[in-house]
Amino acid sequence: MATSLKNLSTHTSTNIQDVSTKKFAIVVSEWNDEVTQALYSGAFQTLLQHGVKKENILKKLVPGSFELSLGAQWCAQDKEIDAVICLGCVIQGETRHFDFICQAVAQGLTQVSLTYNKPVIFGVLTPNTQQQALDRAGGKYGNKGDEAAITAIKMLCF
Repeated sequence: MATSLKNLSTHTSTNIQDVSTKKFAIVVSEWNDEVTQALYSGAFQTLLQHGVKKENILKKLVPGSFELSLGAQWCAQDKEIDAVICLGCVIQGETRHFDFICQAVAQGLTQVSLTYNKPVIFGVLTPNTQQQALDRAGGKYGNKGDEAAITAIKMLCF
C-alpha cells in the first residue's frame, strides 16, 4: 500500500533470477490514458532493466479497465507468453460504478491467472482523484507500473 512514507517503485531484489528469455504481455486500458500510459512506461522500463528483451514485451490495448480480463485471457492463452501485466485506472466517482468495475476486474484477472496457471498481475489504480492517480503513475509515490513488472518477474522466479 502506498503512503507518504513508501514509494511504490522501491522494492527488494530478492528472488529475482534471469528472465531474459521470458515473454511478457502488457495489457493497457485506454481509459485514463495519461495515467495508464505512464504506468506502461514504468512497467516497460522495469522489464528492460531486468534483462527482458524488447521483442519479448507485447503491448495490447483495451478500451477500459473492465476489458482487461478478456485481454488478459487472450494473452494468457498464448503458450509463448509467460506472464501478463494488466494496467488500468478507475477513479472513484459519484456512483457505484467504481465498485462494480473494480470488483469485476479483480475477480476476472484472478480467474484468468488460475485458469491458465500463469502470473496475471493486477496493476490497476483505484484512487479517489486524478491527482492521486498521477502521484502513483510516476509522481511522488513512484510508479505502480514498476511494481507490477517486478511482481510479474518475481512470480516467474517462484
